[in-house]
Order: sequence, then structure tokens, then C-alpha cells
Amino acid sequence: MEILLGLLVPFAGTVLGAACVFFLRDTFPPLLQKCLLGFASGVMSAASIWSLIIPAMDQCAGMGRLAFLPAAIGFLAGIAFLLVLDHLVPHLHLDSPAAEGPACHLRKSTMLILAVTIHNIPEGMAVGVVFAGLLAENTHLTLAGAFTLSLGIALQNFPEGAIISMPLRSSGQISRRRAFVYGSLSGIVEPIAGAITIALAAWLTPLLPYLLSFAAGAMIYVVVEELIPEASEGTHSNLGTIGFAAGFVLMMILDVALG
Repeated sequence: MEILLGLLVPFAGTVLGAACVFFLRDTFPPLLQKCLLGFASGVMSAASIWSLIIPAMDQCAGMGRLAFLPAAIGFLAGIAFLLVLDHLVPHLHLDSPAAEGPACHLRKSTMLILAVTIHNIPEGMAVGVVFAGLLAENTHLTLAGAFTLSLGIALQNFPEGAIISMPLRSSGQISRRRAFVYGSLSGIVEPIAGAITIALAAWLTPLLPYLLSFAAGAMIYVVVEELIPEASEGTHSNLGTIGFAAGFVLMMILDVALG
């Protein structure tokens, strides 16, 4: 039951964010969007460091000065995984004039959802890997730490859900209810990816340090490739920076205090 709840908490963040389409105007306030994008990038960066990379290196303390090696390999593999995925799957970033990936004839709304769905995969994996470590009775991972990671990802999923559902509605092509459903479904891949990771826990336990840092690398790719550029473009980019600082510090406090 605890594991199921841990997997669903991030998805709940997406659903709550998508529900903003019922309460806000059809256009998402640009300044608020910058703050939330910065906040999400700060949360993901802090979660990658304190919840994933540091535990990965702690587990390899017996390697002495080479304790960084599994974390470094996993981190770079996570970056490479998202880089390949970005090139193989057609998708469209928010406010981007052109789609990325293979040429296709998908609707703009579909490619917007695909963009968020791609980037939700590593977040689901991150939660799944941590809970898989708990099942393996890894002493460097705690239940409180696992739920802290789930909560942190839920916090950054809230603006993601809103930033997907609001533009879908403002395009005038779909109703508020459908925009809410599409925004919510963009996050369903997270509990699925987490559940698959946990199901493979018995085989993945020896690779846990690599997998923890793999998830961190994939999350950092999302931050650097998408969230920070979108939060920094145009005027008032300082709001994105302030949001980043707030998200980073909040996640750091939660992880250290609760983990």
C-alpha cells in the first residue's frame, strides 16, 4: 500500500495542476509560468542530487576514491537516454515554433502531450528505483526519503499539468474537461514507469547505484534542455531564477529534514 501511494503521489500533482484549467482564465499568466518553470527545475535539480546521486555514491563507498564511478556512468547514460528519446519521438515544446523528432502529421496538442510524457519517464523511474531499493532493504534509502522524492516530483508536476492543460484549452479546439483529461494523462506514464522498475527490482538490485544516477541524469537533461530555457527566455527571466532558488531550497530542506 505504501509503495502504491508513493507511485501515485507524483501523478496526483499532475492531475491537480491540470485542474487549473477549471479555475483560471484560458491563458496562463506568462510571469506565473516563468516562476513555476523555474520552481520545477529547482525541485528536480535538488532531487537529483540529494535523493539520487548522493545515495548512489554512498552505496559505493567501499570502492574508495572510485565511489563516483557508478554514479558518473549512470548519470551520463541517463543524459544519453533522453537525448535519444528526444530524437526518436515526435514532440513539440511549449511556445516552440517547430516540432522536434521525426517528421509526422500529429496534431499540435498531441505533440505537446508527447513532449511532457517523454520527460515524465525518468521521474517515474526515479521513484520506482528508490522504492525498489527499499524492497531490497538498502540501508542507504529510507521510506521517508522515498516519499520525500515522490512529494518533490509531485510539486514540480503541478505546474507541468497546468502548463499543458491551459494552452490546450486556450487554443479553442477542445473543452475544459478534455484539456483537463489530456493534461492529467501526460503524467500517467510516471506510475507506470515506476511500477515496471519495481517489478524488475529483483534483477535490478545489483545495478541500483547506476539506476539511481541514471534517473538523475535523465531528470537533469529535462531541466537543462527544456525547463530552464523556457523559464529564461524573454523578459522577466529573473522570475525563473527566483523560482529555481525557491524550488531547490524547498526540496533540499524536505530531503534533509525528512529523509
